[in-house]
Formats: sequence, structure tokens, C-alpha cells
Amino acid sequence: MTEVESATLHLRPGLRQEERLDAMTELVLGAGTIRIDELSEVFAVSTMTVHRDLDLLDQKGILRKSRGAATAVASSLFEASTEYRIRQSKQAKKAVALAAFELIEPGQAVLMDDSTTGLHLARLLPEKVPLTVITNFQRVADLLVDNAGIQTIMTGGQFYRWCDAYMGTLALNAVHSLRADIVFMSSPAVTNGVCYHQHHDAVLLKQAMVEAAEHKVLYLDNTKFTMRALHAHLKISDFDTVIVDSGTAPEHIAQIEETGVNLIIAAV
Repeated sequence: MTEVESATLHLRPGLRQEERLDAMTELVLGAGTIRIDELSEVFAVSTMTVHRDLDLLDQKGILRKSRGAATAVASSLFEASTEYRIRQSKQAKKAVALAAFELIEPGQAVLMDDSTTGLHLARLLPEKVPLTVITNFQRVADLLVDNAGIQTIMTGGQFYRWCDAYMGTLALNAVHSLRADIVFMSSPAVTNGVCYHQHHDAVLLKQAMVEAAEHKVLYLDNTKFTMRALHAHLKISDFDTVIVDSGTAPEHIAQIEETGVNLIIAAV
């Protein structure tokens, strides 16, 4: 066990299952990955009990079991859960969202994907009403639905717990039937000017969203350039504007500049 893990994992015996599930979630989301035998030690329960607990959390899309460990981090095959993504790079995401907010005009139809950067943007939108917001992200809709100045349109479709978002044929049909003034989206991974995602349904929906919008905006915090994912979905050059935070490495900024898109560097 590393020093960081030792400092994080305090013994928590005698908890009821509901309390243990909450505490286990907090530990794994904080550490990213923790071995099952360590969780067994922390909660003073058998490894079989930990496996059963993790199966429940896996079914909810919060955590997953992987090679004897509980993990919340993304891999090339699996996207991290919304709960984990919300906790990552908060300041960078806020800076990028603020820069994106400046591109919006009252009266526009704004299309948003399930990026957690969009949650920071959604909290700013009431300052630009009236607006129409189209999204497949349940958490964005929850933030906006009670605002009288914002008309919220959900795509519908198959609900995926791991991202709190709707995808699939119904979502695609909804996006294809609409036209937005501007779209904001992110990508879990960007490599050599190409955006990648771990889930094929997300790839199809992102492509449809770009086709449905007049102005296309990609916003990325600096961690996206070090991640890997399986499916290519769009190129940097498919966007009109790309927003990154000031912590982005110079070589990645140079790659974006070479495409000729409008580049905005948001100060963190």
C-alpha cells in the first residue's frame, strides 16, 4: 500500500451495508483505484462481501471491478463515471466553461453533450436568458429545468448510468431533427488532433451533434491530451473553436494551432 493510500484508507469496521457502500465509493473516487483486499481490510469484512458491494456499485455505474481492484478511473475501453469525472480538474474546467460562456448570445439554441465541463457552463447560462438548451445529459437538465428563461429539451433515448446520459437510436433521431446555433462538447481523449471515446454510442451521438449545430465548439482540460480511448469520432479540424486551459502543454497547443481553428486559451 502506498503512503497516499495509507493516509486515505482509515479502518472503518462495523458499518451497515448502505453506510459501507457510501464510504467505499468515497474512498475509491478519491484514490482512483484501490485493491479489493485493501477494502476488505479497511471495512473489516470478507473479500466476498467486498465483491458483492462492488457488484452493486458497478450496476449503478459508479465504480467497476478490474483485476482484483475497484476503480473509478478511465481506461482505453471504459470511460470514468460521472461521479469521478466531476472531481477531476475542477479549476481547469471552470476556466474553460467561463470562456465558452462568452461565446453564447441570448436567444440562441445551445446543444450540450454529457461533458462534466458542461455542468460548470450550465450554472452560468441563466445570465444569458432567454435560451433553448438541448442536451442528452440528465445533470445539465436538472440544473436548468426550473429556470423560466431557459427552455430545456432532452434528447431521450437509452439511459446509461455510468454517464447519467441518454444515447442510442432515439437520442440520435432527436438530434437529427433539431438545429442548434452552437454546440459545446468535450472528449475523453485527444491524440494527434483526433478525438476519441471509449463508447461507440457516444461517438455516434457526438458526430450527430456536430452536424446539427451552426457553430461547433470543443472544450478540453489539459488532462484529455494524456488519455487514451478506443473509438475515433471527430478531428480537431471539425470544430470552429477549441478552448483549452492554460495548463495545456505547448506541444498540444501547437498541434491545435496547426489546424487553423480558432483557439482560446482560458487562464486558470
